[in-house]
Amino acid sequence: MKIATWNINSLNVRLPHVQDWLAKEQPDILALQELKLDQDKYPAAAFQLSGWHTVWSGQKTYNGVALISKQPPEEVHTGLPGLPDDPQRRVIAATINGVRVVNVYCVNGEALDSPKFDYKRQWFAALTDFIRDELTRHEKLVLLGDFNIAPADADCYDPEKWREQIHCSSIERGWFQTLLGLGLTDSLRQIHPEGAFYTWWDYRGAMFQRKLGLRIDHLLITPALTETLQDVQVDLEARGWERPSDHAPVWAKFD
Repeated sequence: MKIATWNINSLNVRLPHVQDWLAKEQPDILALQELKLDQDKYPAAAFQLSGWHTVWSGQKTYNGVALISKQPPEEVHTGLPGLPDDPQRRVIAATINGVRVVNVYCVNGEALDSPKFDYKRQWFAALTDFIRDELTRHEKLVLLGDFNIAPADADCYDPEKWREQIHCSSIERGWFQTLLGLGLTDSLRQIHPEGAFYTWWDYRGAMFQRKLGLRIDHLLITPALTETLQDVQVDLEARGWERPSDHAPVWAKFD
C-alpha cells in the first residue's frame, strides 16, 4: 500500500499536476490540502473518470482538504469535534481499505505573538483530543498532511535563523511530540533517522533551487503500520514542475 500527502496550493491551478502524479505514482491513497475551492467547485468528475474515488471538504480562497483513493472511502468525517463552530475546512477522515486516514491542513499561526497563534494552539489541542479518540477504534491509522511544524532542527535549513520562530518554536514542537506520545511514529524519521528531507520551499529567493526548505508535511502512523513500513520519500521532481506548489508530495510505502 502506498499512501501520500501533498499540499497542492490551489487545485484549480494544479489539477493537471495531481492527475499526472496519480497516473505516474499510482498511490492507493492521496491526501490533498489547501484546495482553495468551494465545495461545489471540486473537480470530482475529473478523478472519477480515471477510476479514482474521492471525498472532500472545500473552502474558497483558503483551506480545503480531500482524499483520493483506489478503494472507496467509508466512515467519512470532517472537522474537529472540539471546535464544532470552526468555519475553516481543515480536516477530513475516512477509512480506506482497513486504514483510518486523517488528513489535516494544520493552522499556520502567522507569528508567535499573533492572535492566529492562539487559534493554532486551540486547534492542535482539539486535534490531539480527536486523534486520541480515533486511536481507541482504529489499530491502523495514519495522521498525515501539512502540519506547519518542523519537528526538529534537522528539519530546517537554518536552525539559528528560525529558532523560536513560527513553525520551529519549542511550543509547536511540543505539540508535535504530544501527538507522537499518543502512540504515533514519524514515518520518515523511522526510515531516515538523519539528514535533510524538506517538503516546503518559499517561492521567493529561489529557495528550492538552493535547497533551503522546511519539513512540515508528515505521515504519522500507528505501530500496526510501522511494522509494515518499507520506505518514505519526498518527491522532489514534482516540486520542480512548471508552476508548482510550494510543497512536494511525500509518500510512504507499506508491505
